[in-house]
Amino acid sequence: MWYETSNSLRVSIKCLWNLRLKSRYVYKLSIRKNSVSTQTSKPTERITPQTEFISVGSKEYKRDDWTNVTQKISSLVGRNLHKEKYHPLNLVCKSIVNFMYKSFVNRKGNPLFSVYDIMSPVVTTKQNFDSLLIPANHPSRSKSDSYYLNAGHILRSHTSAHQHELIQSGLDNFLVIGDVYRRDEIDAKHYPAFHQVEAVRLCSHDQVFRNVKNSDTLIIFEDGERSPEKQECHSSSAVQQMEAEMKTTLEGLVKHLLGPELECRWVDTYFPFTHPSWELEIKHEGKWMELLGCGIMEQKLLHSAGAGSKIGWAFGLGLERLAMLMFHIPDIRLFWSTDSGFLSQFHVDEIKSPIKYKPISQFPQCINDMSFWIPEVFCANDFFDLVRTVGGDTVEQVELVDQFTHPKSGRVSHCYRIVYRHMEKTLVQEEVNNLHKLIEDNATKLLGVQVR
Repeated sequence: MWYETSNSLRVSIKCLWNLRLKSRYVYKLSIRKNSVSTQTSKPTERITPQTEFISVGSKEYKRDDWTNVTQKISSLVGRNLHKEKYHPLNLVCKSIVNFMYKSFVNRKGNPLFSVYDIMSPVVTTKQNFDSLLIPANHPSRSKSDSYYLNAGHILRSHTSAHQHELIQSGLDNFLVIGDVYRRDEIDAKHYPAFHQVEAVRLCSHDQVFRNVKNSDTLIIFEDGERSPEKQECHSSSAVQQMEAEMKTTLEGLVKHLLGPELECRWVDTYFPFTHPSWELEIKHEGKWMELLGCGIMEQKLLHSAGAGSKIGWAFGLGLERLAMLMFHIPDIRLFWSTDSGFLSQFHVDEIKSPIKYKPISQFPQCINDMSFWIPEVFCANDFFDLVRTVGGDTVEQVELVDQFTHPKSGRVSHCYRIVYRHMEKTLVQEEVNNLHKLIEDNATKLLGVQVR
């Protein structure tokens, strides 16, 4: 979950406030690779009959009432952008891995950290939530926030989902890199699939206090009380050492990636699987922005994985957010582009000098508004997913611009502004109108709205 948790929580609270979380609709939309036809004739409805199973990768999963993965989302699984040579995400990955390799070595000079970057994004709900001590009523578990294949399987919403199994296998220092999936708003900074790097470091007594003189009298564990500064089972001295190492490492990492003059600050926060927890914020264009989340791992998590004799820290960060800052990439959709004009700008083996993305071209926007009465059961993320499914990456942004409650009937109306912009051509208004009408028709049929 890490740094995106706060945004996810914000969206969920908004849905809860509108009393719209009672049920969800399973989409029946089929996807074409190019969402907007070059023809100006009216598009046909892209609705296919539901099958009993949903395919992701080479496996099939039986549908149930929890299934909400669309064909658009399942088509993204397996792209593995972080593994593509010369892709900007791959360059960021290599920079992070190399930094961690150099920062932590054994007595022979070999890297302590191992890397796991091809783990399947399909995990169980136990892996994604239970193993990380995420409460049963946490908003991230809702169908409005996460992509479910069925009640037992999910497209991981964070790479933390693999912590338990890797720790249980005996690993003390590892990085997990991969694609994660979350239902979210539509704009230039958000996409339902993005990439994360997760790091875990576990330490024994000797490792924790290796730089402390006369450390024989110091302990990792004690029978104390939980406080904002530590867990009830940890000693203050151990937490101080782990916190210092982690924060020094992360400040060094972000300055390695974004420049030595970068201004940073630490903000206390909450994560279910770490305590204490922090977010690292950086100053960007005069404003503070959240970059990553981290903390001292909950000892209950380590105990359950068979590593209860050690203390650990962990962090998670989003690759797209870093890459957008490093390379001045303005739109998150560009990472999924196969356009050679985009990818050729990153044709280097490593980042030896700053790379600044140069726009291939800037095609004009087409903006259409859509107003409708919402049913009793409605959540904005359902509508966003439907728009993504029908409109694909032709849709640049969707924004709620007006909300009206009828004074007599009590019915609620939403008005959404949909910004269309193709990445590779100029859109004709007529074809945008046809696509807009297709979104209206499917929203009416699948979400029960009444277009005004």
